[in-house]
Amino acid sequence: MKTIFLIITFSIIFFIVVSFAHALPTFQEVENSYKKSDAVLLDRHGKVIHELRVDSKGRRLDWISIKDISPALIKTVIHSEDRRFYEHHGVDWKAVGSTVIKNVFAEAPRGASTITMQLVSILDKKLKPKSSKRTLSQKWNQINAAKEVEKTWTKDEIFEAYLNMITFRGELRGVSAASRGLFDKEPSGLSEGEALILASLIRAPNAMVEDVIKRACILGSSIKSSVRCDDIKVSVQKTLTGAYSIRQRSSLAPHAAHQLLIKNGASKNRAEVFSTLDGELQLSATEILRYQLSALKDKNVNDGAVLIVENKTGDVLAYVANGGLFSSAKYIDGVKAKRQAGSTLKPFLYEMAIEENLLTASSIVEDSPINVSTPAGLYVPQDYDNEFKGSVSVRTALSASLNIPAVRTLMLVGPDSFTSRLKQLGIKGLNDGDYYGLSLALGTADVSLYELVNAYRVLANNGRWGELRLSFDKKNVQKQILKKEAVFIISDILSDRTARSITFGFENPLATRFWTAVKTGTSKDMRDNWCIGYSQKYTVGVWVGNFNGEPMWNVSGITGAAPIWLEVMNYLHRSTPSKSPQPSEGVISKKIAFQNRIEPERDEWFILGTEPIGLIAGETLFSLHSFHKKPRITYPIDGTIIALDPDVPETHQMLFFEAEGVSNNFEWLLNKEKICDSIMAISWRPQKGKYILSLVDKQKDIIDSVTFEVKGTLH
Repeated sequence: MKTIFLIITFSIIFFIVVSFAHALPTFQEVENSYKKSDAVLLDRHGKVIHELRVDSKGRRLDWISIKDISPALIKTVIHSEDRRFYEHHGVDWKAVGSTVIKNVFAEAPRGASTITMQLVSILDKKLKPKSSKRTLSQKWNQINAAKEVEKTWTKDEIFEAYLNMITFRGELRGVSAASRGLFDKEPSGLSEGEALILASLIRAPNAMVEDVIKRACILGSSIKSSVRCDDIKVSVQKTLTGAYSIRQRSSLAPHAAHQLLIKNGASKNRAEVFSTLDGELQLSATEILRYQLSALKDKNVNDGAVLIVENKTGDVLAYVANGGLFSSAKYIDGVKAKRQAGSTLKPFLYEMAIEENLLTASSIVEDSPINVSTPAGLYVPQDYDNEFKGSVSVRTALSASLNIPAVRTLMLVGPDSFTSRLKQLGIKGLNDGDYYGLSLALGTADVSLYELVNAYRVLANNGRWGELRLSFDKKNVQKQILKKEAVFIISDILSDRTARSITFGFENPLATRFWTAVKTGTSKDMRDNWCIGYSQKYTVGVWVGNFNGEPMWNVSGITGAAPIWLEVMNYLHRSTPSKSPQPSEGVISKKIAFQNRIEPERDEWFILGTEPIGLIAGETLFSLHSFHKKPRITYPIDGTIIALDPDVPETHQMLFFEAEGVSNNFEWLLNKEKICDSIMAISWRPQKGKYILSLVDKQKDIIDSVTFEVKGTLH
């Protein structure tokens, strides 16, 4: 009965012409609505610089025109799926009749769907079979829908849409995904053997390898192909037994692409997204970084990052988050990763001191041993070269990146105030100043390259801060946060090749043939290495190190990050000059001389009203310190209990008394007995007992007082 029913049904279909209106889209609507599973990132000039998958539901690549599809595939698919495709009008009635007769005797009936009928089933979900096969009403509607499409679509449009929308294997949808995923080539380059394999997959995309080989061999024989069955077998086994992968045609900016195409959701509505990046610069910066990483491999340097921004707009021009294949972890974003800042924070510390009139560029600071007692223990900072330069000016201290003067300057500014300033500059996730203490001067805070570069961009922009942007969708809004007069002085210091030379030598990778201001930094144990600097137009930041936190081996800012910075800057200014900034009306130049010839005479910049009169004396720092800070004891804290350690020799156990805002007009009293004229820190060998420590002026008036107790005994 079932067979008779089928014969009657198909006979009715054969003789009855049905006009059933289907609301199917036009070819242009189908092509326009087609969405790739991959989105592309364009650089500022419209060039594709990265492809990234953004849809996990099937793999669909570019829509391919029929003229760009291999003739071998077109011939093979038509022979396999619809031999009279170019003759019928949507329904192949000869095939229907033949199928009806064959199905009378077949155990597993099959249909006679044309390419057009298959296409309309893809376009209209209602025409897809709900179980293993379509219902009679679905088949009826499928036929009529195919006839309607043939009235308005050309044959080439139908076949083009068909090849772009059918599933070939697994999640590979469309001829572009199948060709690149299985054979790593464009559809135009498919060979006859590859065409036989793809055509054999259309009816059963997930068929077993043996079945695909069998179908492909039969199909090859049917079209009298010159491809041998043995060759087909080898090709199928090679292609279908392993995991497929689609090679990216462009992969210059993976981390920037992830931010713009996935994280920010831009790809939901656009298959192409413009970025602020410059493709040529991105490629050059990547190659420069990789070359230097390979040169530093024997010094245990595996990772690095480069960020280049335009000063005026905040546009990110190059975003190289790691060394790619040269990196220990190519998925980590070295531009956004937090690392210890090292000496890269010093310019902002000195800028703050100059802005608040605590120091000038000619103020003398001591680069001499200092031991600072803290609740956590004794803090003993050292210089980069483990040598002390004695009395130096602020210009020399900053240019040569001396540590002790920076610590003394932070004593003036205060860790809390400096932390607040760093937050203003856009550095996030910072703790309070007390958390870092005076070590903050040497960069113990964690920062990212992204944050540091934008902070230095503030210096390049005369104190104006604004957010960086990777997309033109973001508005460029700036606000003044630093005093431009102080910023000018800091920029002048950071560009001073002579002042820098006492630490780095006159010839080093920080010296450019055009105007630049630059600072290096190395964190504790040589774990992080920085070089951040700016020209008139660009700010460039470089970090090198190891993502796993391992120390580098004898690598400093000069030998690690600086060569990359220099080469990038030279590339940026290969045909573009960089002029030094012009001083504002609030800045004045004055010729100065130093007492005892601490440094040579020179012309120096000052904020108007802070220029010195006469010789620059060695106690300038302490005079300013006393003027701006109320004298007080900073250590020990009132109520401190100190325990003597019997296992430590008595001569090695010292207690350091600390004060701020003091000068030679003050004295220390311990239990009302004078122990020393005031300096910022004095040492005392502790003895068991209770004590009152006082700070008094020349009139013997107590300015500040604390109590502390020493417990334990020494053997």
